[in-house]
Amino acid sequence: MQVRLQAYLDGNDLMPCAQSAYQKYHSTETAVASVYNDLLLAADQGQVSALCLLNLTAAFDTVDHELLLLHLERQFGVQCVALQLFGSYLSGRSFQVLYGGSMSSSVVILCSVPQGWVLWPWPFILYITDLTDIAN
Repeated sequence: MQVRLQAYLDGNDLMPCAQSAYQKYHSTETAVASVYNDLLLAADQGQVSALCLLNLTAAFDTVDHELLLLHLERQFGVQCVALQLFGSYLSGRSFQVLYGGSMSSSVVILCSVPQGWVLWPWPFILYITDLTDIAN
């Protein structure tokens, strides 16, 4: 499914242009080089620059499942069985904590994208494409 999703996104030019990691010929190193180059060009032209960095470490835990599915369908055209597969993987998830021999009650997970998922990190990247569009 990951290979097909990647082929679909690449074939339809749907990847966010500012996305550097997890793309062929793009990496976090190319992102840093691009930002550094932009800053140098601005300095050469006598412009003042500001750099805003976002720490999205915990953001994976805030992805709303319904919004993600709606976003996949409307913005990226994911439909039918593929959309149902995403939905079935995200829904019905829960967790419990075992501490000191005691088990907590089960908590249903209504948001988050599981890290380590075979499709990781695409659902999150596609979920935040509006943010990258705004930043551009």
